[in-house]
Amino acid sequence: MTIVDHKILRNAPVAQLDRAAAYGAEGWGFDSLRAYNIFTRINPMVQNKNYNEDEKWMREALKEAHLALKKKEVPVGAVVVYENKIIGRGHNQVESLKDATAHAEILAITAASNFFDSWRLEGASLYVTLEPCVMCAGAIVLSRIERLVFGTFDPKQGACGTLYNIPNDERLNHQVEAVPEILKEECSKILIDFFQKLRSQKATTNGGNH
Repeated sequence: MTIVDHKILRNAPVAQLDRAAAYGAEGWGFDSLRAYNIFTRINPMVQNKNYNEDEKWMREALKEAHLALKKKEVPVGAVVVYENKIIGRGHNQVESLKDATAHAEILAITAASNFFDSWRLEGASLYVTLEPCVMCAGAIVLSRIERLVFGTFDPKQGACGTLYNIPNDERLNHQVEAVPEILKEECSKILIDFFQKLRSQKATTNGGNH
């Protein structure tokens, strides 16, 4: 079971507190029935034959998510894998770097591009603990990544089946094989715990001001 240290969440950025009001709230969670139905209907890759291997690499992405947590960041982590080797790692560093684009996926893709000395990541797979947003989904397509594997759906910002389905948009010049819900419980647990703590902190702070 993931345990989030309450001390880590002190002085959390306002943006994180705002998001905490929606993420992981009662009756909400990190699920998207609509997205799952989309994947089942139009994405046959949802029937995953590489589950054990995908679990292995998703655990590496979870390690990155825990690094983000230690930095008081929203705990999302990613790795890029090529020929059974990690060639890029990243975890959310938006607050640390004061950079709205410093998502786990973007940093992992940048590291992998440095490894290849090329922006084309053909044949590579990206593993990330949370469904990518519009920005990251676009970067995944543009970098020609072959396969996307993510841990849990993002009901507020997900662009890989929830709000949009960018990786499988046939209007684009590249489509990405996408596999959702690998280690779903572990990937959602760390996020739910994080945002529950933030909501609790916000309630305590507001109560103290009365």
